Amino acid sequence: MLLPVEKELRAVLARFADARFRHDVHPTGYSSRELEDVSRRLCVLTGTTSVDQALVAADALLDRLRTDRGAVTGTKQALAAA
Repeated sequence: MLLPVEKELRAVLARFADARFRHDVHPTGYSSRELEDVSRRLCVLTGTTSVDQALVAADALLDRLRTDRGAVTGTKQALAAA
């Protein structure tokens, strides 16, 4: 499986979190469609079929990207969210 670019994956995760929060606080037809669209995008990026699977896969992918980056630079870098 091709790995998504880390920046793109982080951007989609941020969009998902924002859409999920806005939909949970004030659900509308627009927020529902937006959440569905970004959820679908997250699933496509991670090669999964559900949001729960996509979030687990995204976490694993970010860990793998961080590990790969650490191997290239010879150091371990902490995730920005950590």
